Amino acid sequence: MTALAGRGVVVTGAGQGIGAALATAFAAEGARVVVNDLDADAAHRTAARIGGVAAPGDAASAEGVAALVDTARAALGTIDVYCANAGIATTGGADAGPEAWSRAWDVNVMSHVRAAELLLPDWLERGEGRFVATASAAGLLTMLGSAPYAVTKHGAVAFAEWLSATYRHRGVRVHALCPQGVNTAMLRHTGAAGDVLLRPDAIEPEDVAAAVVQAVAEERFLILPHPQVADYYAARATTPDRWIKGMNHLQQAIERSEGALA
Repeated sequence: MTALAGRGVVVTGAGQGIGAALATAFAAEGARVVVNDLDADAAHRTAARIGGVAAPGDAASAEGVAALVDTARAALGTIDVYCANAGIATTGGADAGPEAWSRAWDVNVMSHVRAAELLLPDWLERGEGRFVATASAAGLLTMLGSAPYAVTKHGAVAFAEWLSATYRHRGVRVHALCPQGVNTAMLRHTGAAGDVLLRPDAIEPEDVAAAVVQAVAEERFLILPHPQVADYYAARATTPDRWIKGMNHLQQAIERSEGALA
């Protein structure tokens, strides 16, 4: 038996990729899992495979999060672990457009805030609860080619930090999951930036899920399935000018691969 055995777990964006791997890993640990995804068929497939409960729908909007929490509570009794895993990657920079920025903010940050708002009263009353925020190494570093993604993933990490700093002494445990490249559909749509930055060291979703289970057992806040991200993060903090210069060299490599630079 583990700390997850018998626990009620919700995983958003669990129809495929990291979310499906998380749902599978938690179920293997003996947890009772509610599987959420916008793709209803994908949610049902994952749930059927792991013996979980499918709860398809929008895990970002206020109405969608409220419906998911209600459904999960009806199925599980209590929600012990909430994995805010659903996310989107939008390409572009400052010119990505208001709709792209708004959607990235809604899915990558506000979905976490809305879930926490509904979960915290019960968790604080019970003196326990666990929130797993799927951010990204982009939330600690950046993501060239996608300003909305980089900025909102920073927001996801910041909110997870705030939750942990504010409620840890009251039994709420928080984890910020920050992988680099992972072999998912999202990676396949990252274009030249993904080819240069992420594909060489890409790992499998199951590797990410295993890192999460281990971090939960060890009560670690920051989960780095790519250990080298810790060194990059330290360099960013201690030698920011050098780090930015290095990132700009990578940006130039991306532009050369696209034929934008000679």
